[in-house]
Amino acid sequence: MHRPRILFLDAHDSFSNNITSLLTTLLEADVSVLPIDDPLCPDEDGITTTTKTSTAPHTQPLAPDDRRARFVAELARLVSAYGGRVGRLRRGLHGMVREIGHREDGLLGHEEEGDIDIFRGVGRFKATLYHSLCGDVGQTEVDAEEEEWEMARWRPLGRCPDLVPLAWVEEEREDCGRERILMATKHRTKPFWGLQYHPESVCTEDEGNKVILNWFLAARMWNKEKGRVPVLGGHGLARAARKPSLLSQLAGLPAGQDDDRKWWEVLGMNPDLQCRTVPLPSGVQVPDIVELVGAECSERIVLDSANAAPATSRADVRGRYSIIAAGLDEALRVEHHTGDSYATVKFGCLGGSRAKLSDKVPLAQYGSVWSLISAFHEARRLPAAEPSHTPFVGGFMGYITYEQGLSDIGVSLGPSRPHRRPDVSLAWVTKSIVVDHLQQVIHIQVLGSKRIEGDSWSQKTASKLQSLRNSQRRLSHNSTELPLHSGPLKMRRPSMSASIQPPQTKEYEAKVRVCQEYIAAGESYELCLTDQTTISRPPSDSPLRPNPNPLPSSPRKQHQQQQQRNHRSSSSHHPPTSSTSSSWALFKRLRKHQPAPFASYLRLGPATLVSASPERFLTHDRAGRCSMRPMKGTVRKSESVATLAQAERILHVPKEEAENLMIVDLVRHDLHGVCGAGRVRVPELLRVEEYQSVFQMITVVEGSLPAAAAAAGSGEGGGGRYTGLDVLAASLPPGSMTGAPKKRSCEILREIEGHKERGLYSGVVGYMCATGRGDWSVTIRSLFRWDDEQVVVNGDEGPETHEVWRIGAGGAVTTLSTPEGEREEMFTKLAGPLRILGEEPFRR
Repeated sequence: MHRPRILFLDAHDSFSNNITSLLTTLLEADVSVLPIDDPLCPDEDGITTTTKTSTAPHTQPLAPDDRRARFVAELARLVSAYGGRVGRLRRGLHGMVREIGHREDGLLGHEEEGDIDIFRGVGRFKATLYHSLCGDVGQTEVDAEEEEWEMARWRPLGRCPDLVPLAWVEEEREDCGRERILMATKHRTKPFWGLQYHPESVCTEDEGNKVILNWFLAARMWNKEKGRVPVLGGHGLARAARKPSLLSQLAGLPAGQDDDRKWWEVLGMNPDLQCRTVPLPSGVQVPDIVELVGAECSERIVLDSANAAPATSRADVRGRYSIIAAGLDEALRVEHHTGDSYATVKFGCLGGSRAKLSDKVPLAQYGSVWSLISAFHEARRLPAAEPSHTPFVGGFMGYITYEQGLSDIGVSLGPSRPHRRPDVSLAWVTKSIVVDHLQQVIHIQVLGSKRIEGDSWSQKTASKLQSLRNSQRRLSHNSTELPLHSGPLKMRRPSMSASIQPPQTKEYEAKVRVCQEYIAAGESYELCLTDQTTISRPPSDSPLRPNPNPLPSSPRKQHQQQQQRNHRSSSSHHPPTSSTSSSWALFKRLRKHQPAPFASYLRLGPATLVSASPERFLTHDRAGRCSMRPMKGTVRKSESVATLAQAERILHVPKEEAENLMIVDLVRHDLHGVCGAGRVRVPELLRVEEYQSVFQMITVVEGSLPAAAAAAGSGEGGGGRYTGLDVLAASLPPGSMTGAPKKRSCEILREIEGHKERGLYSGVVGYMCATGRGDWSVTIRSLFRWDDEQVVVNGDEGPETHEVWRIGAGGAVTTLSTPEGEREEMFTKLAGPLRILGEEPFRR
């Protein structure tokens, strides 16, 4: 017996994959997807007479030619098409969970007695709402008492005689009584149904699934009564519900012989894994190890579980492993500038030569930079039988910017960008050190084919680490550190004045109001607004001798004095200090004062990043198990909020839960698009966790990638083996930094934020191991800079070139937000990174 087929019209919402998963698993149907703005998309007549398939009760927007009404649900389109109006709710209900009021006897309230509605046999249930617009079928004109309204609401109302109301939600409004909100309707004679609530949301109760079952039964009965016979075979207009894997897109590439391959295509093939394990000396921390074994390197990547030690943190979320990339100066690098038709592969050492190699790789034959990266990784993937006691033995490490994520979802960055910085920068790391904080051991690893060279490096590194046991030469976190760059000392000391440009208070509050206007108009459910603070100061990564105590004394007092002198200035200038701390010193200071499970330090190409991120974006193992941990809802620790119970009382409120819920459903959508129907679950929902200085609300969303055989025979499309790179590429930019629906929200945010690039902030940092494991964190609670971003200032002895650091901060704006509250949240998040520069946040 053939499985039924459903054509789903996708209006680019961020929950569409959740709906197709629900339809696939609940109805045991094959779902094909057609974009609503596709030129081949049929109109209503085409859907009902020629496609020979059922159409889903669409909860997605269906007005692609009308930007102002883009997120009107299908119910609202039915209302407007058959005499009703669509207007704004008195207050939006995005992320709100309400009980859906319907007639429990399932009888339709009109003259066609015996007609059955899709709510028949459905008990009471709650469902998630995501709308600020409402269909008006005449309920606003009914001036009836409660008893009269009880019967009137189930009959066609005067404005829409062809539409039968099926379900309602009523909201008490403080200023204007009760608001009646239509939740479901159907056409009296045509097979059109509309739902306003979201049956696919994680917070919609299972009892609501009976509505979908009833709808499908009614749709098939209508087809049968009209003599419509399903046509077997594929649907020429639509695509599969699941994306094809990156590896499947490489099937058409020519294999080629070794002689025909370029140098980077054969580099590092058939690698061997070598590992030595030594005890972690007592009192030794990650920065000690980095400084001991990596002082000669100009580039570094450190993924640091900075809060792993219980003695230094009260956090209940601790990392276990810290990963240090070694030998980055000799590592192959893959870089891509968003908008280019090519990627660049670089290498600093080949065959014992220090000559640098570089090759531009056209992406046309691969399809995208992700397919190129996937192909390189797959060719060097270690077999599953390879033993490993660490999460990372070698592979890609690096960063991906927010702008690369925008490009991946089709958001335009404009005709030209004013720089050539990499948006993807991944180093193929073959030498690494992994600290297991739980077992108190250090793993020294080499992934390569030159065993003699690898043995020599690992032996030397092991000897250095073992010497730390009784050595008095260990560097203290409060003392100087080894310089990152060598070179002659500068004869003229630069002045040490710093200039800070934080967001304007009134401007930020105005941006919050603009966000809420877009939300009220139905353009978005939630907008993750951000802004940046820039700090210009003398070059930090220089051989100038660092000051053992680089923090200026009484920075708050200096701020107050300077503000009094420059209260009319658009920037704040601070008196010189005796030196400028290096970026490595800033990282050590940040990890000490703000330890986090996903801290990182990165000096890679033109980018420098110092991060104390508490948010894991994505982790996956070699078996295809994936996990994402969206984080929304923050309260800073204080005397009044000192315990987990106190934080839960503050965070478990409608506004905070709605912020988290909207991103959770978005993340489920991202995972469903790769993992497929029925392979995503939510084991932890709206959980409050404790960190060093804050409490955060998180949700855990897990998925399972299909095996190649299962993907090919599932009926969902796809094909080929899926890896963690498929999930990463399909999920950027992080939903917790965008809002929902993702694409439209990002377009709106680009406008509101003045088309400023976020850069490393709101992107991700992490690794993709050669074993298939991966772990990526969201780049927040951080500061970063680019080598090519400099300003010229007047110093004590003439013009000087200063570097520019950036700190991003913001929060999720919803209907329930206040401009003042969002402004305070932004400045609170800004405070931590700004203080490690020796500065205090202030308002302008």
